[in-house]
Amino acid sequence: MLRRHFLLAAAAAPFAAAGAGLTHKERVDRALQGADVDRPPFSFWHHFGLTTPQAHAQATLDFHREYRTDIVKVMSDFPYPKPNGKWCELKVESNPFPQQLQALDLIREGLRGDAYYVETIFNPWNVAEKLSSTQEVNRLKTENPQALLDALDVITKSEINHAKRALAAGAAGVLLAVANAKKDEMSTADYRKFSAPFDKRILDATSSAKLNILHVHVEPEYLAFFHDWPAPVFNYSMHVSLIPISDVRRQYSQTIMGGIDEVNYRKLSPSDLKSQWEAASRAAGKKFILAPGCSVPNDSAKAELSRLPQLLGA
Repeated sequence: MLRRHFLLAAAAAPFAAAGAGLTHKERVDRALQGADVDRPPFSFWHHFGLTTPQAHAQATLDFHREYRTDIVKVMSDFPYPKPNGKWCELKVESNPFPQQLQALDLIREGLRGDAYYVETIFNPWNVAEKLSSTQEVNRLKTENPQALLDALDVITKSEINHAKRALAAGAAGVLLAVANAKKDEMSTADYRKFSAPFDKRILDATSSAKLNILHVHVEPEYLAFFHDWPAPVFNYSMHVSLIPISDVRRQYSQTIMGGIDEVNYRKLSPSDLKSQWEAASRAAGKKFILAPGCSVPNDSAKAELSRLPQLLGA
C-alpha cells in the first residue's frame, strides 16, 4: 500500500510546478491553448442506462464528484422519436430529445460552473440504425439511396436543433460520436456520400462552441475526412484503431483527447495507466486531454474507476 501511494505521488510530481491549483475549467482552457498545466485535464465515462432525466442527471453529477473529472461528458441514451409509418419517413423535430434537455438543465444547476460539460450527439447514420436496423439502412442505401439521403438530412436538421438547444442550456460543446468510419461499417466512398456531409454539418452548425469534441471510431484510411472539421478536440482510441497518437499529431493541430485503453480499463494497474498517460502525453504534446478512446466498461467497480483520478492527484 505504501509503495502504491509512493508511485501515485511520484507520477504527479513533475506537474506540480506548472500552475498548481488550476480549476477544472482553467486546466481545460490551458490545454486547448497548448499552455502549461499542473497535470493533464482528464475525463472518462460510461453508460448509466437510466430512464428519467432526474436519475440521469444525478448519476452524471455523482460520477463527476466522485472521480473529479475535468470535463463532464454527458451520456445520451434517450431515443430519437420514431415516426408512425416507415422509419425513413421522418419530419424535422424542433426538440427531438426533450428529456435529455431536462437532464442538461439539472446538470448545469448541479455543477454550478465547476466544470465544462458537453452533450453527446450520435451521428445521423447511427440514429438511422437505431430507428430501424443496420441491415435495413444498408438495404435502403442499395435500393433507394435518395430516400436514405433524405432521411439522414431530416435527422441532421433535428439534431442541429437539439445541439443548439443544448448549447443554449449551458453546454460548452457537443461530442459528436462517429462510429462508422471503418471498413467493416462502410466503404470510404459510402462514408463520403452517406455520412461525412451530415456529420460535418452538425459541427458546422455549432462551430462557435468552445469545446466541440469529434469522437471517432476510425481506421487510417478514413482520417483524411476530418481535417477541416470545426472541432477543437479530436478523440479516438489508439488501442482499438492501432493508429499511434504521433501519426494523428502529424495530421492534426487541435487538442488530442485519448491515450487510455478503454477495452481493458478494468485490468489496468496504476503503473499501466501511468505508462499509457506518459506515452500519449509525449506523442500529443501540450494540446492534450487524457481520456479513454470510448466508454469504459459499464460494470467497472468503484476501485477500478478510482485508479485514474488517484494517479493524477485529481
